[in-house]
Amino acid sequence: MIKIGIASDHRGYILKEQIIDRLMNKYDITDCGTTSQDSVDYPDYAFKLGNLVADQDVDFGIAICGTGIGISIACNKVKGVRCAKVENIEEAKATRIDNDANIIAFGEKMPLEKALELINVFITTEASTEAKHVRRRQKIAQYEEEQC
Repeated sequence: MIKIGIASDHRGYILKEQIIDRLMNKYDITDCGTTSQDSVDYPDYAFKLGNLVADQDVDFGIAICGTGIGISIACNKVKGVRCAKVENIEEAKATRIDNDANIIAFGEKMPLEKALELINVFITTEASTEAKHVRRRQKIAQYEEEQC
């Protein structure tokens, strides 16, 4: 069974809970928080999720905050994470094919059904083995290794 980690801040809490409810029987879900709509700092939950993904304790991650931008930036600070905020199917496919992204991010206003569709596309799309994509990902990983 595919393992998915999911995290949100207070603004993404409702969408996170809805996603968990709809996916819990299909995937092994790890909820990284938050646990309410009380104000919290999104980096705390982004780092928790990012470490699960980087340590390969889960196969993919889902991150949600008000816009999806802040939490994606924070996730990308974790070595080994490639998080992308996506808005449509083309972006969900491309970030997996080209970038081998391992976390998908949304803003709180993403409609549930659309989020579920994008998650499905994200999870079922394989990363490209085409030389140019592999080379580009290796350059990012090498830079990350040198800097971290």
